[in-house]
Amino acid sequence: MVTLWLSVIVLLPLAALTVAAFEDGWAGFWEAVTAPAALASLRVTVQVSALVAGLNAVMGTLIAWVLVRDTFPGQRVVNALIDLPFALPTIVASIVLLSLYGPSSPIGVQLNATTGGLVVALAFVTLPFVVRSVQPVLIEADREVEEAAASLGASSWTTFRRIILPTLGPAIVSGTGLAFARAIGEYGSVVLIGGNIPHETQVASQYIQQQIEIDRRVNAAAVSVALLLIAFMTLLILRALSTRALRRQEKAT
Repeated sequence: MVTLWLSVIVLLPLAALTVAAFEDGWAGFWEAVTAPAALASLRVTVQVSALVAGLNAVMGTLIAWVLVRDTFPGQRVVNALIDLPFALPTIVASIVLLSLYGPSSPIGVQLNATTGGLVVALAFVTLPFVVRSVQPVLIEADREVEEAAASLGASSWTTFRRIILPTLGPAIVSGTGLAFARAIGEYGSVVLIGGNIPHETQVASQYIQQQIEIDRRVNAAAVSVALLLIAFMTLLILRALSTRALRRQEKAT
């Protein structure tokens, strides 16, 4: 039953997509992926996704730290809001961001059809991945080790670098990788605020939709396969890094 379910939900759709991408052979696939507009959309997608993943690696860790280690009024509300991007339809997020940062911005910040708009939109939808990856590790972390280090004269930075960061490392890497993989396939949150300007703010998902609309399905499938390969390699590297970090941590303990 498990094999059948995975086949129907995952394997068969991926196989159908791959067959469609290679409908014109390897030459047709390569031509579709290396077309200037396709390469530009992939470049914009990877660059912005990497930037957003890096930002969320830092800010997501800080947010998780505050939620676990600090106590403040409205903490439960903030903790619940972290999961909002999971529940909110991404197109709604795009409408909200366009209203806030569009041409009629009430705060005077115009990010419509800019790289900044893409960064804000993708940061919104990927923030929970890092926070929810780091938060459980912080909750389970042994505070006595940190207190012992402080009692021996270690500074806050030394304690964080030598004790806390190695513990959080695998979770941070995992959350960052998931955020990157999520960002490269995002469509709804960027469809309005991104502007869909070729070679500038057009991401791969928008390019794929454009190719479908003009009945170039092979091109759309080829770029889709390229995105799948990028996501797969990201998750594969992520698993290898996490396994390596866990082995190091086990040896250290």
